[in-house]
Amino acid sequence: MTTMNIAEAKSKLSELVARAEAGEEVVIARNGKPSVRLQPVEPAARRKPVLGAWQHLNINVPDSVFFEPDLELEALMDAPIDPARR
Repeated sequence: MTTMNIAEAKSKLSELVARAEAGEEVVIARNGKPSVRLQPVEPAARRKPVLGAWQHLNINVPDSVFFEPDLELEALMDAPIDPARR
């Protein structure tokens, strides 16, 4: 445990924060009496990222929609773009 008066703690604040982050108990005293304890902040729980714009709708779309060829679309791509030119 590290105990330090406020005046000394002011000049060594970054060192004291590093010690507290490393798990050491750091106490800052006022007039020789323990006043406060430095301790690291618990990291906030990370939200699971939402993959896909429609994930919140809970629609099950099979992977085949994305990874297998679409024969109808391929047939359209072989056709002329302007229907008047058929």
